[in-house]
This record gives sequence, C-alpha cells and structure tokens, in this order.
Amino acid sequence: MFRMGSLKSYNCEQCGNDFVSCTALRYHFRAKHLGKVHCEKCGREVLRETLRDHEAANHERLTAEKQGCFWDMPPKREAKFVAMEMSTSCRMCPRQFGTIHSREHHEKQDHHFTASKRAQMATGFSPDNILDYKNPTELKRFVEEKLQPIPGPASIACATEIEAIINLIKECFPLPIARLIKGGSHIKGTDTQGWSDVDIVLFSEAFENLEDCKKKLPEVIDDLGKRLKKSSWASRIMMEKRTQSSLRFHFKCYKNYHGHSFDIMPCCDMLGPAPSTGVKQSFYHKIYLCNDTDEIQLYSMSLLQYQVEFIKASTMKVKNLIRLVKHWFRTSFAKPTAQNKFRRLPSSYAIELIAISIWQLAGKPVFFSLIQGMRAILKLLVRYPEMCIVWHKHYSPNSTIFKKAFQKQTRPFVLDPANPTFNVCENSNAWDEVAHVARRSLLKPLFNGVQAKEPWLFTNGW
Repeated sequence: MFRMGSLKSYNCEQCGNDFVSCTALRYHFRAKHLGKVHCEKCGREVLRETLRDHEAANHERLTAEKQGCFWDMPPKREAKFVAMEMSTSCRMCPRQFGTIHSREHHEKQDHHFTASKRAQMATGFSPDNILDYKNPTELKRFVEEKLQPIPGPASIACATEIEAIINLIKECFPLPIARLIKGGSHIKGTDTQGWSDVDIVLFSEAFENLEDCKKKLPEVIDDLGKRLKKSSWASRIMMEKRTQSSLRFHFKCYKNYHGHSFDIMPCCDMLGPAPSTGVKQSFYHKIYLCNDTDEIQLYSMSLLQYQVEFIKASTMKVKNLIRLVKHWFRTSFAKPTAQNKFRRLPSSYAIELIAISIWQLAGKPVFFSLIQGMRAILKLLVRYPEMCIVWHKHYSPNSTIFKKAFQKQTRPFVLDPANPTFNVCENSNAWDEVAHVARRSLLKPLFNGVQAKEPWLFTNGW
C-alpha cells in the first residue's frame, strides 16, 4: 500500500527550502538565487559569470581538503540493523532529541545548518555516476557490464566459495547450531560487481533465553573470531571491528577479484522456522513493548528470513533498478567530514523497499525502462515528507501493533514488510540531503527531455 500526503507548501527547487506562499518563494528566489548556478564539483552556488574563476581558485584546495568523496570510501555497514533513534540524532554532534523537528531546530540554531550548507555537505557527484549518460542504451550497457555480477564460471566459483566459508563458520562456531539463516545483498540478488554482503544468523539452543543470549554473546563472538583466525582460510579473512551482537569480516573471494562483507550473528531462536499467525503476533507484541535497543537487535534477527524472501521475490529487472539506485547513492553524495560525521544516509534495505514500492505502484511491469524507473524514484525522494509505504504480507492492517505504529508514524514512513514496529526510514537523519541530491540529479543529462510514459504516468503529479 502506497500513500502520499497533501502538505501544501511552495518548494524552492534550487535549495529545497519551503515557503507558505508563491509570493514568498518568488522573493526568496530573486534575493538568493537569481543569476547563480550550482558548481557541480563542490555543490556551492556562485554567480554564473564567476563560475570559471571559482573553479580555478577553489577546487585544487577543496580536493586536498576533502580527499575524495563518499564514493571513494569502502562501504561501511551500520552497527545496528534497527536504529530508530538515528532519525532524531544530530548530524554534527552526538546529541539525541525527542523529535525530528527538535533535531532540525538544533542543527539550524547551534550548527548554523542552512540550506546552502546542506547543499555543500550533500553533493559529491563522482566521475563514475550515471547521470551524464544521454540515452537508455548507454545506461543498459552500464548495468550489464559494470553493475550486474559477472555471469559464467566466475559467478559459479564465487557461489561455491561463499558456501565453503559458511561451512567453515559452522565448523568453527563454538555452540551447537539448531538453525541457520542467510541474508544480505548476495543472497537477495541485489549485489553488484563492486559490493556484496552476506548476513548469517546462527540460532543455538545453548542460549536458554534472550537474557542468557545477551550475557553469553561477547564470549561466543570472540571465540568464533579466534577459531576463524586459526583456520586454513585465515589469510583470506580480514577481521573488522565487531559490534555488540555480531562478528564482522571481509572475505577475499575467487582469485581475489572481489570480496564479500560478512556479518555473523549468533542468537536464540525466538520465532522458529514456521511460526503460526498467533505466534507471530505475540512476537511482534514483545518487540513493540521492548525498550532495550540491544534486545531489539536480537529480536530482529529472527525476521531476517522474511526480509530476504520479500526482496528475493522481485524480478531481475527490479533488482537491476535497485542496483542502479544503490550506485546513485554511492556516486552522488559527498563523504562526511569531521563537521557532519554523524550523518547517516538511508540503509540499503530502505533503498530496496522504496524501489520495489515504486515498481508495484507502476503495476508490476515485467518490462520497463530503467530511466523511467530511476526518474520515478528520484522524484519520490524529492517529496520524501509525503512518503508513506506499507505492506501486509506478515501482519494484518487490523492488528493492534500495526495500528499503533501507523498512528505514531513520522515521515518518511516505509514500514518493514516483516516487522510492523520498524519504520526503516528512521535509520537515517539525512533525508533532506537525499532530496537535495535527487533534485539536482533530475537536472542532469540522463533525464533531459524525459517525460513520463506508461506505466509511470502517476509521477506527473509529483
């Protein structure tokens, strides 16, 4: 189910600020933007006639200061899968607030986070972005040659090695394993040539209950890490900083051509392999009442199988659209600096769900234009405060937990199809930056002259 709100405001396409009237918007534009253009390299707005001088004088220094953009960094996975407090956390300091409005007010008052500053901190188009392509053929070739995992023997060898490392993990795990769940982009089929992650949840009956699991986890994770370091595969495993509930490492795959980021999560099995509707409802109720963030992470691990199934069921074309949107995120945003080091962009899972919802809104077409699909997603991201997306595969619209979550929603609202207590958009505190970069992206050559066609005509109202 997809809903769009009807908030009446007048939005400046240059900086993203909203105004209560068309007159106020016109006055703002003449005062702040008339005669100015955005520098594509740094995101700053400068007078059109001084753009060349600005580029010559500033960018050599800026390059040295920034040392690359967000797209130069190795992908970093968040410490928590469910981080609902992130949306109310300041981007510039560790402070936490009760509401998004309070956080935004603090950023403006205490950190002078203006629309101009947001534009500078957000924009960072890389040389590898797809926005300068000029036709669908170029885009299709890029997806096939640069984004989709390479088919053939290399792909088969890669899958074989991943299964081998999973078997090694099972052998090294210090407790008896009752059940194992696999997730991540590699399992869901949304991985790219340059990035792939694998999530492994290991359920053990050695954990008596949730409290016992929390107590034993540090020792179990440390023991598993030590055993993997002593294994015959140790030279191909690069350990990363562990989290409260998981062991993380990077695995060098087939002939070291690429790698996979592994997240290993031991847990007690609180849901079982095939729970009834009643068991699920009781489980959701426990999550809803839980106030311990560490326990919420452990609860969420039991839902991984349903999250994977939901994404995995998408068509190959939709998965290519997901890959394209992920690539856009990787190649369009400036890397965080010391000034905004607490910024968090939307999670990979949120991106997948938004892409699927757009495809469903278009009527689930088997064949469609990637440019049309990408354009629809970017237009939706510009209007993020109106976003409201829910599914009812695992919970009823009449369930008490869903009704409570829906009533207290904050926008954007994309409810996890496997968990009615979790708005996946709350993992991010930078939706306004996403909207700004999406707005700038729609002005790029890839979308020049592109008009909505069937089945994407619904975007004309956006």
